[in-house]
Amino acid sequence: MGIDLSVIWFTIIVFSTLMYIVMDGFDLGIGILFPFNQDPVQRDMMVNTVAPVWDGNETWLVLGGAALYGAFPLAYAVIVDALSIPLTIMLVGLIFRGVAFEFRFKATPEHRPFWDKAFIVGSIVATFSQGVAVGSVLNGFEVTGRAYSGPALSWLAPFPLFCGVGLVVAYALLGSTWLIMKTEGELHRKMSNLAIPLTLALLAAVVIISIWTPLAHPDIAQRWFTFPNIVWFLPVPLLVVVFSWGIVRAAYNHASYGPFMLTLGLMFLGFSGLGISIWPNIIPPSISIWQAASPPQSQGFMLVGALLIIPVILMYTCWSYYVFRGKIKPDAGYH
Repeated sequence: MGIDLSVIWFTIIVFSTLMYIVMDGFDLGIGILFPFNQDPVQRDMMVNTVAPVWDGNETWLVLGGAALYGAFPLAYAVIVDALSIPLTIMLVGLIFRGVAFEFRFKATPEHRPFWDKAFIVGSIVATFSQGVAVGSVLNGFEVTGRAYSGPALSWLAPFPLFCGVGLVVAYALLGSTWLIMKTEGELHRKMSNLAIPLTLALLAAVVIISIWTPLAHPDIAQRWFTFPNIVWFLPVPLLVVVFSWGIVRAAYNHASYGPFMLTLGLMFLGFSGLGISIWPNIIPPSISIWQAASPPQSQGFMLVGALLIIPVILMYTCWSYYVFRGKIKPDAGYH
């Protein structure tokens, strides 16, 4: 049996996307949480927890996009065409968030509130747009020949918009549990108290999406409830409840590491549910990874570079998080 390069590249894209969701998720979540904390010193502490690593987190988004372009050009063309508006809005939000991140530290006191608001808006807009994109992928795309043939505003539907709201809540929870792990004192207590309602809100969003998805998409319902997928899917709802209960309990007890680790597990479960819903399609509802793949020669050539660069990215990512491990202090500065 030969090596299936399409499966390898799909795995690389899934891994890159999951790494991006986890790593950029908590720093976008910090921006989403800014309105819940008006204390300027504590806001500086919140930002300082990710200041040394935040821009490197977006490496995974670039890697995932480049891999999709090279390994599955049909999927890249259809998805970018169908979601050009929300993806553009997402990029504008990420740019705005990045500029605000840098400028708020250098701004005079009278200008600091403006950049704080820019940080909040950029974070929420980028996150909401990502959720809309995920919901649109689940909804599927109309494809004629090898081109997207649906309406330009197909993403402007109730299900994708609700997914956008759900992802804002998810990133806010990821941000709050990250801050629980990285801070102490009053800010730690604030984030522990905030994590409990955020967990309940996310659990409610997951339940709604889990009911809405199979009702709106019979093909997804068939994937969920037929063998062997049902064997993989059955533990997911139970684990979601267990992890959610664990987050609430750990936050209530003001634990430092438990809430974040359990939230990572919750993110992984949600992502695995998405994978089960669309596999083996990369352009739902009907175009598989093999139909959308580039020639094997192209995938093989790219794979050589990927196998060289991905370990390097992983090493410098692990090293940066190791160097800046531990709790952040109020007098820590960002330069």
